[in-house]
Amino acid sequence: MLFGAHVSGGVSGAVARGAELGCDAIQVFTQSPRMWRHPVHDAEVVERFRQGRAEAGFGAVVCHALYLCNLASPDPEMYAKSVTALRSTLETARAIGAESVIFHVGSHLGAGLDAGFERVVPALRELLELTDENLWLLLENSAGAGGTIGRSVDELAALHDAVDRHPRLGVCLDSCHWFVSGVDVTKPQALDEAVADLDARIGLDRLRCLHVNDSAISLGSNRDHHASIGGGVMGEGLGTFLAHPAFQDLPAILETPGPAGHGPDAEEVRRLRELHERGMARARRRRARR
Repeated sequence: MLFGAHVSGGVSGAVARGAELGCDAIQVFTQSPRMWRHPVHDAEVVERFRQGRAEAGFGAVVCHALYLCNLASPDPEMYAKSVTALRSTLETARAIGAESVIFHVGSHLGAGLDAGFERVVPALRELLELTDENLWLLLENSAGAGGTIGRSVDELAALHDAVDRHPRLGVCLDSCHWFVSGVDVTKPQALDEAVADLDARIGLDRLRCLHVNDSAISLGSNRDHHASIGGGVMGEGLGTFLAHPAFQDLPAILETPGPAGHGPDAEEVRRLRELHERGMARARRRRARR
């Protein structure tokens, strides 16, 4: 497993920040996450990123799309801005050598799931043309609030099927989102069943990244409130999620508030590693008892 975090600094500063935190992998915004502005990154900055990554030895780099994006929006202007922003993120991700771009599908805003799919599917087809053998587009599971799309394996699988199971459309699983959407990832049997469902409907080869976040809100609440490692209701049970056999070759990225509200620090990355070790030890003891 590659342990890492979402790091600040954008394309120019993310590598150095990730190295400071002791990361094996990093997630980065290629532009401000709450603005539509699409910066053009100088070739020298891009090359420094690539060289810095090689020197730091990161096993994976993933980019996260703008929070503003909503491919299911019934509003034409919002829809067009979302597609343009995702195109920009994909283009930058390819330039810096990232392995994937992760995005939230968005919300149909009350128009209904079918109407939302009618917006999302053509956008996905267009955006997937920008992927290649090294760069994937990843759907992130949602917490399930309101009209958001992607709250279940059923919805994620329906999107894959709608684009003819495009070979470079994958999934990023967020532990907090899965938990608050009703999947108790802290319980081995519930997690095994959910992973088996994902494998049957989509395929574990499509699972390319994990977001590792505790939850500040209860199971099944459909409310997206991340908590830092050890600071939420999932607690030590989050180690069960980390220890699942299907996840061991993946980047595991923290997206937590951190001690001062500015994101994860080196201590939290260290705690992530320790939580994984404890989860693996418990899994070995369970297997020994069978």
